[in-house]
Amino acid sequence: MRHLPKTALLGLALAFGANAAMADCGKVQIANMNWASAQLMAEVDKVILAEGYGCEVELVPGDTMPTFTSLNEKGEPDVAPELWINAVREPLKIAMDEGRLQSANDGPISGLGEGWWVPPYVQEKHPELKTVLDVLKRPDLFPDAEDPSKGAFVGCPAGWGCQLTNANLFRAFKMADMGWKLVDPGSAAGLDGSMSKAVNRGENWFGYYWSPTALIGRHKMVKLDFGVPFAGSENWDGCIVKPEQECADPQPSSWTESEVHTVVTADFAKNAGDDVMAYFRSRVFPGDVMNGMLVYMDENQADGADAAAEFLKAHGDVWKPWVPAEVAAKVQGM
Repeated sequence: MRHLPKTALLGLALAFGANAAMADCGKVQIANMNWASAQLMAEVDKVILAEGYGCEVELVPGDTMPTFTSLNEKGEPDVAPELWINAVREPLKIAMDEGRLQSANDGPISGLGEGWWVPPYVQEKHPELKTVLDVLKRPDLFPDAEDPSKGAFVGCPAGWGCQLTNANLFRAFKMADMGWKLVDPGSAAGLDGSMSKAVNRGENWFGYYWSPTALIGRHKMVKLDFGVPFAGSENWDGCIVKPEQECADPQPSSWTESEVHTVVTADFAKNAGDDVMAYFRSRVFPGDVMNGMLVYMDENQADGADAAAEFLKAHGDVWKPWVPAEVAAKVQGM
């Protein structure tokens, strides 16, 4: 070694330093949740961490409650890329306060959430319909197939949690008195078919759905502002989400905010290295891009790995700012 030129020694030192930095990442276990957007995110994380940061990445099957329970009680997997926290808000707060878990990113997807939607051409034809309150004044524009004298609002299938929420909001806004009918689509396929059939025919449609989803992306549906503020957790959690017999006086409200976090174990946050944690903090999928990717997955029967490859190829403008240039070059050159 002492006979090598100084430049060569410097190069070796830098190489050893870089390899040591990469080694800090070590083994990473990532939850691969059982829905399309989470699978895409897990596969993108796998590629970037493995190719860009030298991590040894393993994807493990996951779902909201089992993954959170395992994170909280066993400290594994290391990362839950897309954890919808409304169902685990209180225990997650306790776990974070007690130092077991951390939120690496409290908004990894923009523009997500549940709510009431219309096709884009409804607002193009009727620009005055900016909010739910505006739409509720025009049941005539959304005639029910069985009783055209009433407007059709398509809610959730029986047995879904959102069925109760939509039914109570229907009562809160006194929609029956305004000439509306609450339509039960019967099933997930019925809800999807109701929207797609109307849009494909150029007919008006008004109802419940959520994003990110392929259907919202395909039809470029517009989520309406409710035109009223959120009426508080006492009204929402204490009434709106409960059966009608436990919700005697529901108050009009906008939909409660949907929160998705990327959650990691405290051990991973400590050991993964600042660069890896900076990646997770920077990683935000724009809602329109995510919906577009879900359309791609649906139309091409693509799995998460296929979709990740397409995303990294087609959306460099989105992901390259998440990482240093030298990391982006490694990922792109894989």
